Amino acid sequence: MGLNAALAAGEDAPVDLFLSATTTAALQRLLSLQVDVGGSPLERLRAIRSLQTALEQDPATLMAVRDAVSAKVSWDEIAAATGLKAPAAKWRWGGTDEEISARLEAGRKRSVRPSSVPTDLPGLSVAEAAAARGVSAQAIYLQVRRGTLVSRTVTLPDGRSYKRVFPVGAPDAAAGPASEA
Repeated sequence: MGLNAALAAGEDAPVDLFLSATTTAALQRLLSLQVDVGGSPLERLRAIRSLQTALEQDPATLMAVRDAVSAKVSWDEIAAATGLKAPAAKWRWGGTDEEISARLEAGRKRSVRPSSVPTDLPGLSVAEAAAARGVSAQAIYLQVRRGTLVSRTVTLPDGRSYKRVFPVGAPDAAAGPASEA
């Protein structure tokens, strides 16, 4: 009996499977719905998504990538096999477990931050100052270096930082240390 038939029949999976128990269970659930013709479409969708999630998190993927790298397979070939671009594949699976974990944690931290720029920041952004003065952003940086404008970086409690520009003598210009533009 083949693996699909064994999984669909609910039999114990062979010991040498490379997928985790979670992924195997999600696969078994999806295959059981394959056999159940009268199953709910939403239940099928949930089972498909559950399997996708399990596969994305399964250590078998990382092990396969590491085996491919050890076999001198290029990142371009690995990326093609996984449906990603080479830089994305290397970012996701390149390096040690600690490096991968650090990148994923940094990504999670970024994903919980608000995506919009706050509107209550003091001064003007470099782009706003450039538009107000009818010059380029580079010209604003030159004015900061020449001392006709003051710039400082405002850091919010969530870690986001914004460069803000103030005319010399403006009250907010002295509120913090001026930074080089």
